[in-house]
Amino acid sequence: MLSRRSFLSGTLAIGAASQVRAQTGGAAPVVLRLERRDIEVNGKSASVFCIRQPDGTFGITTDVGKPFRVRVENHIEEPSLIHWHGLTPPWRQDGVPDVSGPAIPPGGSADFDFPLSRGGTYWMHSHYGFQEQLLLSAPLIIRDGGEMSGGQDIVIELADFSFTLPEMIYADLQARQPAAMNIPGMAMAAIKSKPDLNDVQYDAFLANSRTLADPEVVKVEPGGRMRLRIINASSMSAYHIDLGRLKGNLVAVDGIPVRPVRGRNFPITVAQRLDIELTIPKIAAAYPVLAVLEGERRRTGIVLLAGKGQVTRIPSMADAASPPLTLDLERSLSTAAPLADRKADRTHVVNLTGSMQGYQWSLNNVAWNKDVPPLKVSEGERVELVITNQTMMPHPMHLHGHSFQVVAINRNRFAGALRDTVLVPPKTTVTVAFDADNPGWWAFHCHLLYHQHAGMFQTVRYD
Repeated sequence: MLSRRSFLSGTLAIGAASQVRAQTGGAAPVVLRLERRDIEVNGKSASVFCIRQPDGTFGITTDVGKPFRVRVENHIEEPSLIHWHGLTPPWRQDGVPDVSGPAIPPGGSADFDFPLSRGGTYWMHSHYGFQEQLLLSAPLIIRDGGEMSGGQDIVIELADFSFTLPEMIYADLQARQPAAMNIPGMAMAAIKSKPDLNDVQYDAFLANSRTLADPEVVKVEPGGRMRLRIINASSMSAYHIDLGRLKGNLVAVDGIPVRPVRGRNFPITVAQRLDIELTIPKIAAAYPVLAVLEGERRRTGIVLLAGKGQVTRIPSMADAASPPLTLDLERSLSTAAPLADRKADRTHVVNLTGSMQGYQWSLNNVAWNKDVPPLKVSEGERVELVITNQTMMPHPMHLHGHSFQVVAINRNRFAGALRDTVLVPPKTTVTVAFDADNPGWWAFHCHLLYHQHAGMFQTVRYD
């Protein structure tokens, strides 16, 4: 809940941003409207949110080197604030209520204006309440000229959907007692040795707001080349990307290039992005690109239609349940531009703690509140975060305002990918390193929406 003081300070900050833009001149901002919309899911109408421009375009596609000059207009019935996930803006423009600034009131607007230093696949989403669960998110694509010449860009935004209001989902999670608690002896121990994968039983899984009952069909040229930009905008769900008969090169993760990895199946946890380049065979056919829910058979996806190929109905269930996500791919990734080789000036140990019992989630056994001291850093430092998951559930950990390099999994050090979100499986330690080059006060949290709200949230603050 926003205090009156926070609201007033945010109003002043929003006004100041508008005044700065007026003084500096330049092109008019791109307008993004936070709005209600209706979609059809499983034959039923559902009211959800969206972020779109006045012409109906969802999110933004722009070019590196251009200023990110955006006005967000709040046309929904409650406060909101948008986070530019993966970008490195000045911290006051990061979009986290009561950390970078307060929310935009209904009927209000806020201006954002900062340079874009690199391209890639990013996304935007509400960081206010449970709005992200109601699809208040959109793609944020920054072209940098590194895309395949003449190739086709195809964005796939994944989401999990429930007809149940998110406040009710959260209340049910808090009230629910794990089934394992009623099972004695050796059976209880066996269950505790298995990871918990999916807290919420969703009604549907969406790819570009549609299910496999009526998937988006994208026309492509036989023999054509393309880049799939896959964004996992789900609140709680991880997937295995299944290219079926196609084989592609994974060329970027979380918007940042990696040395290519070729394959047909790639894991993607909540909030991560994958850029996959592929070439369509020179025959007319339909090629599904599917996302199979971690640990289950349910799936969603789109269809690439080459020439006059025929689209047939795709079952919403895979033949077999998918396995839990692992770090096998993460171990094989290496960034095309690693951090400079230097020792850490500061190391923070972050234990992921909590339990499904009572739905209590925390960092270092402390659930977030405004009095929790931040993790301190100083400008110019090399900082390492040693993240140990002491729970039986995987957690995707996201740091705002910076990209970090994965430098160790358990005790094995290596020069891994640059990311902004990394999966930390149960009973695993992942170490990431970043350069403290963006002063401010930044969020660091589990990107599972209901875990974050239960307290698995912390901040990083410069001295």
